[in-house]
Amino acid sequence: MKWIDVRDIAIALAEKYPDTDPRTVRFVDLHNWVVDLAGFADDHGHGGEKVLEAIQATWIDEAE
Repeated sequence: MKWIDVRDIAIALAEKYPDTDPRTVRFVDLHNWVVDLAGFADDHGHGGEKVLEAIQATWIDEAE
């Protein structure tokens, strides 16, 4: 996965952290969780605020 795979990342996070409310996750933690996902292979520095916001919003949609 790469940072542009927002939906895939959100689904993977929802599966890995099923009891976590994505609204409460800080961006620092979200960034760390994404780069720790199995299959994630992208430059860690490219995970800026806009992409993290997109991932969080998609994760919220997936959780509902």
